[in-house]
Amino acid sequence: MDSFEWNKVFAAVIASALLIMVITTISENLFHEEEGVKPAFTIEVAEAGGEAEATPEEAGPSLAELLATADVAKGERQFAKCKSCHTVEKGGANGTGPNLYGVIGRAVASHEGAKYSSALQEVGGSWTYELIDHWLANPKSVAKGTTMGFAGIRKDDQRADLIAYLASMADTHVPFPAVEASAAPEAEAPADDASSGR
Repeated sequence: MDSFEWNKVFAAVIASALLIMVITTISENLFHEEEGVKPAFTIEVAEAGGEAEATPEEAGPSLAELLATADVAKGERQFAKCKSCHTVEKGGANGTGPNLYGVIGRAVASHEGAKYSSALQEVGGSWTYELIDHWLANPKSVAKGTTMGFAGIRKDDQRADLIAYLASMADTHVPFPAVEASAAPEAEAPADDASSGR
């Protein structure tokens, strides 16, 4: 390699170094952080390993309380989301999913002639009010790998209305879960005030 070729190599190296210096200087000026200046906004992130402060979540009404006040007519309107795959009439045909007449209390994945995923067949047990509530909230949380393409119903009261409607579509009504009496703190009796002279 002659000296002319070496000059080209050295020039390329020097030009690259200068380009890096210029880019660094420009980016520092564009994104310069001044010390002591408060940022416009901060994003607080909980530290890993630190104890997170427990924020008590307000517990909503229980399923039993929701079912006690559920509206069957509203539930029938909620069932419109299910009609593309299910029927609910007595003796109705299976669709993509099974006929849901008398589903409350029926064994899971047991309706004659319906095709069930292996994930749902492994659930076992019966369709209780609690299980069907979990199912309607998020089917994949009950049977991971289910073929049911339904995202779920987020609102508790809407699920309760739908469950009440499904419960009404049966030969015999399965009683709703009992509403537990709330353990309300007893009112304290007023203390005798010795200084009152009474």
